[in-house]
This record gives sequence, structure tokens and C-alpha cells, in this order.
Amino acid sequence: MKSDIKILHVETGRSLYGGALQVKYLLEGLVGHGISNLLVCPVNAAIAGAASADAVVYETPFAGDMDFRLLGGIVRILRQERPDLVHVHSRRGADIHAGLAARFCGIPAILTRRVDNPEPAFLGERGRSLSVFAEFKYGLYRRIVAISHGIEQVLLNEGIPAAKLVCVPSAVDTRLYAPCGDGIETERAWFLQTFGLGPEQIPIGMSAQFIERKGHRYLVEAASLLVSDLPTLRFLLFGKGALEEEIKRLVQAKGLQEYFIFAGFRGDLPRILPHLAMLVHPALMEGLGVSLLQAASCGVPIVACRAGGIPEVVQHGTTGLLVTPGDVNELCQAIRTLVQQPEMRLKMGRAGRRLVCEGFSIERMVLGNLRVYEAVLREVRRSHPQAGP
Repeated sequence: MKSDIKILHVETGRSLYGGALQVKYLLEGLVGHGISNLLVCPVNAAIAGAASADAVVYETPFAGDMDFRLLGGIVRILRQERPDLVHVHSRRGADIHAGLAARFCGIPAILTRRVDNPEPAFLGERGRSLSVFAEFKYGLYRRIVAISHGIEQVLLNEGIPAAKLVCVPSAVDTRLYAPCGDGIETERAWFLQTFGLGPEQIPIGMSAQFIERKGHRYLVEAASLLVSDLPTLRFLLFGKGALEEEIKRLVQAKGLQEYFIFAGFRGDLPRILPHLAMLVHPALMEGLGVSLLQAASCGVPIVACRAGGIPEVVQHGTTGLLVTPGDVNELCQAIRTLVQQPEMRLKMGRAGRRLVCEGFSIERMVLGNLRVYEAVLREVRRSHPQAGP
């Protein structure tokens, strides 16, 4: 691809995790391939500062799905900058606003889809035809980039043509997220002190927003069945969210306060994760799960649900154990199995590290997106020979 390509990216996440972190990785990688980047994000979004070295940043007022200031702001930027392509990384209304802006300005656009929940099917039967709304939205884009084959299948089931879909998995920084190296004893002492744990206790982590589909309540239910004969278990919950207080009340109602640590959002997860005995992720729906990639990259085995794109990271019996979504007894048995078999944990952790390094590296993700850009711009040149670079 020629080095004079200019891409305008749209990311409306306000915190630097999940999709926004993936965009940061992508921008850094694209600069290394000679691509010029522009970034549109909300005012005071964390990615604005994080991406400033790799993109010209436009902070735009945006208060939610129906805030049409984003549409007007993107149109003005497109007219000023005339990029070759628009890459939209968010839903939250951005998929409509940015898609419309690109169409209005005659600039090809692609959309990255990071979640596996189906679109509302107002008309027709879900799984056979798109709703009028979804058909309109996806019609604004030349390509839909799914971050997992699970998401790709959801979109196929809803009627999006296979030729319009491409899978480019999310990535993790395997240099930052890595197993403990030198100084492991010092790091282990820091970890135990930080979370008030004893050396005999077995730390089990969960790293997810406190929202319904992440399944925190199933972990609490499983813990209530496990601690009677495995009293050294300790459950560390990383993240924030609307349901945090509700989960805290559930923990208290079951008398599990001494077993649970609500650690909040931590910026030092790369230092923490290698010390976990396992990561548990009982999500009912999940596009792929960046927290799973991070844990696997650190050599941590995973217990998770057989949902969405999770099986692409948690290969049952190889990098972790999969259970039926919502089945507390299966979840208990999987956790118990790994607790009681440390050699299995070690073997799965090593396999998880290999899987991430080979299939989910940042460079692999960057190259995957570059191939999409190249294909779309090639189509544009064929249909409008006088346009494009």
C-alpha cells in the first residue's frame, strides 16, 4: 500500500480499554507502515492524549446515540481533510453518524464490530433477514470487520453478505502482558501485600465491567458452593460498572465478604495477572474478550463460558476450560478441576501464551486492517478511476 494514504478513525469510547485500546494499538501500528491517521473522539476521551503522537486528534462534542453534533463535526472534518477512507470503531450511535457523514462526503467507510449481540429485528425473522434499521446502517459501509469468527457468524446469520465481512481479531501487547520473568519472588511479595493475601491463598481473578452480560453473579454463586471445602480461594474482581454495588450486596448476602476483593479499575494489570491461579469469565455474551487475551498472554489459564468469540481464545482442554453459559455447577467443577491440578494450570498457561503470540499479536491485527483498507481502495479505484490515491 502506498504511504500517502490518509485514514480517519472514529472512536467514541471514553476510557482507554476494550475497543479504544485496540484503536490505540492500530494507530501506532499504522504509523509504522507509513499511514497518516486522523482520529475523531469525544471531548476529554482518554484516547485523545494516548493517540496524539500517532494521529491528528479532533475532539468533538458527543453525548450519546442521538447527539447529531457528531454527524456535523465529522462532515466538517471530512471536508477539511479529505481522507481516503473512514474507519469507524464504535457503535453508540457513531456507526450511524459517521457512516452518514462518509456517505454524504463521498468517502468509502468500513465499520469494526466488537460485540456479538444481534441487531433488533423490527421486521422479518431474526436469522433470516436484517431489520430495516440494520440494513440501512450496514449499507453505509464497504466492509464490516468482525473481531472474532463468533461475531462474523452472528452477522452472517442476520443476512449480511459474506463478501462484505472480514474477520480481524483483536490484539494484545505480548511484550507488556507476559509471564513473570526475573524477580518473580519480589513481584509475588508485592502482589500478596497489595491485595492482603497470604501465601497459602489461591487468587482467582475476573476482569470485566460490572454489567449483566459479564456474568459476575454466576461467579458469586459458584464461590458460595466452593469455599466450604476450598477455603483458601480468594476472588479478585477488577473493573467498575453499574452493577458493582448489586454484586457487592450479593456477596454480603451470601456471607462471602472475606473471599471477595473488589479491586476496581487497575492500570497495572500486566503486573497483576501473572500471579493469578486462573481467570474466570462467566460471560453470557462476548465478542472476543480482550481481558481473556491479556490473561492468556500472561500465561494464565482461563475458565469461561462457551459464548460468542470466547472459544477462539479459550480452547477447551488446551488453554482453559469452557462451560455452558449460566450453568453454575459446571462453573464450579471447572474451577475445582484447575484448583486441584496445578500442573494442568501450568500447561494451559503455556499453551495460552503461545496461542496469543501466534494469533493475536498487534502486528497481525494491524496487517489485517491494512489488507481491508487496500481491498476497499482498490475497489474504489476500479469503479472511479479518477478518484483515490
